[in-house]
Amino acid sequence: MGRRKALAALGLSSLVLPLAGFAPLSAERRAFEAMLRNAPTCLTPVSSTGAARKLTLAWNATSICTSPVEVARRAGILARHGLEVELVNFGGSTEALLEAIATRKADAGVGMALRWLKPLEMGFDVKITGGTHGGCMRLAGSASAGLTTDIQSIRGKTIAVSDMAGADKNFFSMLLKRRGIDPDKDVTWRVFPPHVFSLALERGEAHAFAAGDPIAWTLIRDKQLVEVATNLTGEWAHRACCIIGVAGSLVKNEPQVAAALTRALIEAQHVAASDPFIAADAFMDYAPGRVNREDLIAMLKSHTHGHSPAGSDIRQEIQLYAEELKSVGVMRANTDPKRFAERVTADVLSV
Repeated sequence: MGRRKALAALGLSSLVLPLAGFAPLSAERRAFEAMLRNAPTCLTPVSSTGAARKLTLAWNATSICTSPVEVARRAGILARHGLEVELVNFGGSTEALLEAIATRKADAGVGMALRWLKPLEMGFDVKITGGTHGGCMRLAGSASAGLTTDIQSIRGKTIAVSDMAGADKNFFSMLLKRRGIDPDKDVTWRVFPPHVFSLALERGEAHAFAAGDPIAWTLIRDKQLVEVATNLTGEWAHRACCIIGVAGSLVKNEPQVAAALTRALIEAQHVAASDPFIAADAFMDYAPGRVNREDLIAMLKSHTHGHSPAGSDIRQEIQLYAEELKSVGVMRANTDPKRFAERVTADVLSV
């Protein structure tokens, strides 16, 4: 299926973006817009009064992979879907974020599946309505510590992480388990603040680190480290790592609003996939000082922003993650992955 048909099937409306503040359109971007210009609009009004529906969306503004959220706002995609969305840069714990969404202090959020699933197992009333993209987590270290692109080289090493319950620690534990490496016995995980990962490697307090972009990308570049693996490795190459979560009450009472938000955010992901320059420009206001525009574009190109599953596809991916998290002891042994995925996902695009 071509890009136009795939997006039309999702109900994505034609793409005519006000691009104030963005770089000039690339030839690829202009071709992409030409394909979409006559795509059908499948949305019904999201407000009975015709006024834009106001929502609050929580996100992490420091992660390059979430930049399409800002694209959706700045480029008018959210507005064209009948939404007026306030973006809140949420700096608290994932549990606090999910509680905020469940209790409607925020209407929705975007975050990492492998950080959200364990708290969702506890019963927060938040529904996953889609995936946004794949990629952005990296495991890397120094060649002088014996690390190579062979995952087996990580045996016996100490890996720096920022959070023992973080998505990167969970993902690479799953990956090691699949490759015959016991994540509890064959490696040592050690918590450091991300800004001292480099110092930990230099002092030998850690041999490798697991982190997301832009931290991971810039550290690999600046210290000329070996990238051992990413979350686009092997069987995870075509799986989303970040997801859209919507308050369960919003999905239940206003499914058309949940659908409009999901469609808009997925549309913004496809804009980023088609032209990462737009997403890079949207992120520049949030980027760390040592990261330049070319770095951001390279990071975005290494992710899979064109992979934004919804419906049964995201449900299947969540089920696979639940199975893998059980295998490394993150999720409870008595959790049924299939039932769990059915409970925490909602197919809003079929409404």
